[in-house]
Amino acid sequence: MTNVKNIISTSVAVIATGAMFACVAPFASADSAQTSAVVSSRSFPKTSSVKKNLFAEATSTSVDKNSKWGGIETLDVPQTESQAEKEAAAAAAAQKAADEAAAAQSAAAAAASRSEQRASIPQVDLGKMTGTGAELASFSLKFQGYPYVAGGNTPAGWDCSGFVQYVFSQFGISLPRTSGAQATVGTPIASLADAKPGDILANGTHAAIYIGNGQVMNAMNPVQGTAVSGVSVFGGAGYSIRRVM
Repeated sequence: MTNVKNIISTSVAVIATGAMFACVAPFASADSAQTSAVVSSRSFPKTSSVKKNLFAEATSTSVDKNSKWGGIETLDVPQTESQAEKEAAAAAAAQKAADEAAAAQSAAAAAASRSEQRASIPQVDLGKMTGTGAELASFSLKFQGYPYVAGGNTPAGWDCSGFVQYVFSQFGISLPRTSGAQATVGTPIASLADAKPGDILANGTHAAIYIGNGQVMNAMNPVQGTAVSGVSVFGGAGYSIRRVM
């Protein structure tokens, strides 16, 4: 009986020992699994292109002409201006308006001055002279106060020979352009005593239209413009008297 108890005790002890190791084994297995766990990693390709300015605004793009974007591709987006640009544009417009106003005022003042100048010029009495020459001389007096412009031959501005050429052209007579050439046209008149209104007085430097009484109508210079003067305007130099009508 005692032996049976001993056998049973021994069996129980063996079973208990086995159970203890059976309980420990899973922990050992778990530790083994922990130390042999697989570690994964992820790599990214190296990028050599870096956008330098991330805040730069795109200025253009390429879009397929057949692409449909719901109608936004036809939108007309107005260009906006900064406050500084708006102020600069306004200042430029104001300056332009001021310049135009000043130019208009200057032109009006010049026109008024010419009008006053013409009104103050005494009219020349041609006496009882009649004929085409006298009519031409009278017509020439209408241009008193008109501007002198070198090389010109219209009322907008003329020089001495340009003035003579223009006046005679209004009576259907074509004259050469220069004073020297005008000194050779028509019929020569011997002296000033024999001259009549409408005759041409000219030399190589000046030309004028005789209006009688020792006076001529001529375009003189930029300061005096077109005016009546004595034959002394030739400065004592000789001149030719020519009659073409």
